[in-house]
Amino acid sequence: MAHAHARPNTPVKPPKIDELRRFTNAERWVHRTTSTLMMSAILTALFLYVPGFAELVGRRRLLVVVHEWSGIMLPLPLVAGLFFRGVRLDMGRLDRFGPQDKGWVWRAMRYGTGQAGPAGKFNAGQKLYSALIAGLVLVMLGTGLMMWFTALSPLNLRTGASYIHDWLALIIGVLVIGHIRMALKDPESRHGMRTGWVTRTWARREHPLWEQEFPKEKRSKES
Repeated sequence: MAHAHARPNTPVKPPKIDELRRFTNAERWVHRTTSTLMMSAILTALFLYVPGFAELVGRRRLLVVVHEWSGIMLPLPLVAGLFFRGVRLDMGRLDRFGPQDKGWVWRAMRYGTGQAGPAGKFNAGQKLYSALIAGLVLVMLGTGLMMWFTALSPLNLRTGASYIHDWLALIIGVLVIGHIRMALKDPESRHGMRTGWVTRTWARREHPLWEQEFPKEKRSKES
């Protein structure tokens, strides 16, 4: 009788020695899912409110349904992500502004992010962006529900909610475009969100205070 040989485990390709773990799998999943829902809401809103785009699709009811459910589901990825330690830790980082963040945004606008001063894992611009988007999404969710459930909201409240919803949608669109523009200018940052890893050189240049958290003689083990 032949002896069965145990199949060896397939080795996982280790990161390069100069790479640091920036995002966990859970964080990348939250970002991708949230960005997909956000873009669905923005694009359907564009096709609903701009007549030229609306004529290209024609199926207005379908656009309304996709827009409504994209907005309703937008907070869910983050809520699910809170069950993971990496997501909670980075939420804490995003919620705290330190002394190094004072004046960082203005210096970045004038000299560029590389010369705006030291930053931790997230710079002041990223912290400000996340705070604004979180607050705006909550208001958009509330006003959207008021317009959706018409039987529960008087006409004057629905009118006000519609006005606020439309203007905040424009602000969110501008913020998201700015976020995408910044990402396109930084391939290393996109690589970090796509794979979870960044080079130490990039971290030292863009987020030096965070890079200092990793011993130089050891490969990052953060999960």
